[in-house]
Amino acid sequence: MEPAPPVVSSSEHDITFACVHCAAPLVVDAAAAGMTLACQRCGKPTPVPTMPSRQTSSMETQKRLSDLKRHLKENESQRTEITGSINQLSIQLHRWQLRLQTLNDRQKELQAEITKLSD
Repeated sequence: MEPAPPVVSSSEHDITFACVHCAAPLVVDAAAAGMTLACQRCGKPTPVPTMPSRQTSSMETQKRLSDLKRHLKENESQRTEITGSINQLSIQLHRWQLRLQTLNDRQKELQAEITKLSD
């Protein structure tokens, strides 16, 4: 059997803890302490802790905070990369639009010259 997940907080009648599989926050009556219940989010069996473990909870909170900060940095890096790509593609699109306009103008000139010579 897996060790019980740490208690995030508890009151006189409730135990609040996180699922060991998906980290979903769960709240159960204190009478369920020590039992294994199905997680409401993932449905996997999750042991209900019997007593608070503030040190473990604090360590897990710090780990979660560190993970979130790392994900935020990765996200910002990807946003910067995508923004740069969009800017490059926008410049390239503008160049192609100018080139198309030049070709359209040239086409009109050539058609006008053909019409003039045909008359």
